[in-house]
Amino acid sequence: MDPLARFHDRLSLPLIAAPMFLVSGVELVVAACRNGVIGSFPTVNCRSPEQLDEWLTDIDNRLKAHADASGKLLAPVCANLIVHRSNARLEQDLQVLLRRRPEMVITSVGSPAPVIGPLHEAGALVFADVASIRHAERAVAAGADGLVLLTAGAGGQTGWLNPFVFVRAVRAFFDGPIVLAGGISDGHALRAAQALGCDLAYMGTRFIATRESMADARYKDMLVVSTADDILLTTAFTGLQTNMLRPSIEAAGLDPDDLPLRGAIDIGKDIDIGARENRPKRWKDIWSAGHSVSGVTEVSSVDEMVARTLAEYREAAARVRFD
Repeated sequence: MDPLARFHDRLSLPLIAAPMFLVSGVELVVAACRNGVIGSFPTVNCRSPEQLDEWLTDIDNRLKAHADASGKLLAPVCANLIVHRSNARLEQDLQVLLRRRPEMVITSVGSPAPVIGPLHEAGALVFADVASIRHAERAVAAGADGLVLLTAGAGGQTGWLNPFVFVRAVRAFFDGPIVLAGGISDGHALRAAQALGCDLAYMGTRFIATRESMADARYKDMLVVSTADDILLTTAFTGLQTNMLRPSIEAAGLDPDDLPLRGAIDIGKDIDIGARENRPKRWKDIWSAGHSVSGVTEVSSVDEMVARTLAEYREAAARVRFD
């Protein structure tokens, strides 16, 4: 069976609004789902497991009210669970999700093996975020229902493999759902991802520049005036390869070409909102983005952005014919 069959009538596009740290919140998730796009968010965007439960309640209530008023089926909500061992909240957030029985969960930064069984028992599809063929093989062996392939060009923590190579290599041993993450800037790119063999794709950077995202207004404006040439790949801020906005680094008084070395990776500290708020102010305003920033031309509503992407997607489907 196709694990995604349950969602087909509920999606206007084969698209996930990517889970983005400090960006994806209740408003963005609800707006995405209303528009037939899977709405996702990292559980660590909530300050506590209690707030996570409150967010899920708020999202569910809003979507139910919209569904009742419109008579439309809505796209699913997807929680993103950081499974790295340094995430002190992993077990608590997992327990909230098990109690709330989500339809879909994406695991990131580590092996999904410890959480797949419990989430399956709760009825959730589990997709694993992977950045290498070896990690993809391990996630499949662990029982992941789908894979999110993190490729070169994704915003924030990124992959390094070319998407054409990565997708085809994974398709050689996995026939389940594949999500392409990295470089999806419009409906044309989304259609190309499907032609390549993907079932869904992430779109992140364009969703940052929506009125519903939690991003700072200056961040959104910077995305509008930036291009892919303004993206810097560096390990200086997290210890992992991340794509960052060069202009934000310069605005913080740092030299993008001579950044200090980052010490040991501590995902737990990096995803703790309180710890981040205690950093010097200049470090708070260093922002990430993907290569798809060239496709951000304005700050718009999610409604407007999805409508534009859908028109582009249909145009690409009508234009590219080989038979």
